[in-house]
Amino acid sequence: MKKLILALGLIFAGHQFNAQEKPAVDSTFLKNWMHSDFEATGVYGVNTLKAKEFLKQNNRKPVDIVVGVLDSGVEYFHEDLKNNIWTNPKEKESNQKDDDKNGFVDDIHGWNFVTDKNGNSYDDDSYELTRQYAKLEKLFREQGLHIKNQKLYNEYLRLKKDYYTSIYRFEQVKHLAQSRLDFYQPRLKALAEALGEQPLSKSVVDNFSSENNLALEGLFIFKEVPQKDWEGKTISNVISSYLKRYESQLDYAEKQLTKSYGLDFNPKAGVVGNHYGNNDVKGLSDDHGTHVAGIIAAEWDNGKGMHGTGGGNYVKIMGVRVVPDGDERDEDIANGIRYAVDNGAKILNMSFGKSYDDNHRLVVDAFKYAEKKNVLIVKAAGNSNEDIDVRIHYPMTLINDKQFSPTTITVGASTRHADKLKARFSNYGKKSVDVFAPGMEIYSSVPGVSKYAFFNGTSMASPAVAGVAALVWSHYPKLSAAEIKTILVSSVNKNDQLKDLSVYGGVVDAYKAVQKAEELYKKKKLK
Repeated sequence: MKKLILALGLIFAGHQFNAQEKPAVDSTFLKNWMHSDFEATGVYGVNTLKAKEFLKQNNRKPVDIVVGVLDSGVEYFHEDLKNNIWTNPKEKESNQKDDDKNGFVDDIHGWNFVTDKNGNSYDDDSYELTRQYAKLEKLFREQGLHIKNQKLYNEYLRLKKDYYTSIYRFEQVKHLAQSRLDFYQPRLKALAEALGEQPLSKSVVDNFSSENNLALEGLFIFKEVPQKDWEGKTISNVISSYLKRYESQLDYAEKQLTKSYGLDFNPKAGVVGNHYGNNDVKGLSDDHGTHVAGIIAAEWDNGKGMHGTGGGNYVKIMGVRVVPDGDERDEDIANGIRYAVDNGAKILNMSFGKSYDDNHRLVVDAFKYAEKKNVLIVKAAGNSNEDIDVRIHYPMTLINDKQFSPTTITVGASTRHADKLKARFSNYGKKSVDVFAPGMEIYSSVPGVSKYAFFNGTSMASPAVAGVAALVWSHYPKLSAAEIKTILVSSVNKNDQLKDLSVYGGVVDAYKAVQKAEELYKKKKLK
């Protein structure tokens, strides 16, 4: 999982999936638009309120349903989530025993697979490109270029090109940030010494003079800062904030070069089997996962924050931490899927992805395991604005040009603008992407107990659908995972803008979905 990073005016999207940006406007409408009824408002929301009214009119009572959030971590004590967090009924808290004999000690609210061999959590990891290039580079370095596998050697050359292209970009960022710091620091320091600690004003700045050429050059640089950002402040405080952005860019570039693209960086070294990790489902970087969880299961009618598309407190979030700051590992994903399935999750949300493969068969097998256990998987399409029918993104959904899992839904991101429905960043695919859902300017919970924020991404669209799936399935529990998928994808609000970008050509609608579920229940004579 990675965020789109704006660095020195250059966006290095690459294989990043989890775009997160703040919208320009913050209003009541924006905070709730993903629930909109298209027929009433012209906005393609998921129509949650009308769905809830329909269920009430038909006297449908929900049963609890567990949604596994496979992500970066979930702040399980957030004010809008704490009452909707799954608690393992067979596990006694903090007794350091595996009470339920599932192989995971004290897994009260889920499990964290992003750990080293000693069970210690980590955050930073390398990209899959780095790991695959390092693997092949070692192979060809040790065995020479005459190895009798031209296909593999061609793959090595492709990865080498991609790897060093990325390295060059961040070397540029590092060099530019360092050059600016080297130039700015002495000049701004000289200006600060000349001005002292007096409060700044327009007259102070305009009337400044000095025989120190560095201080005068520093004044020229300082005038780049808007007056509103320095009026009444001391020069030292302003300069510190000004330089911090370049220091941050330098730190980021250094982190990319040494960790994300570090050929010898491997926090996972020595981890074996499928029962590693710890019970810290919050983890070290839980902003993304907490936001995702809120979209699915934030409480209704508590007077706080926002509402999840799941519709009520019968939706329980199981935290499964599988995503670091870097690319997820396939063994973590596969083990996370199996853990969630084996411990009662009926729906899994997977808001992550990558452009390079390690062991997709391992993940495919886990998908098939979920299918066998009647579990629905909802996954994000990715944020590279690519046709993923053509360029494979992992976890993959097509094998031999056909979708291999009848219990998996891949989701693209839509906007609140009916005339520009596809989000600019969203991946698409006539065969690979099933449906679209709100993924632009989505308001939800973030770490901080009572904090909320707007994020963008297919990472937000996927949980919108997972929540709708939970809303439907909790009220019609005798349906299968495959039937829930069929109901959701066949009841979309169609739009010509999406017909060539997805299998079903529309945006998920909870009201139409519960209507279809009601019809199916009556047809099958279920109660």
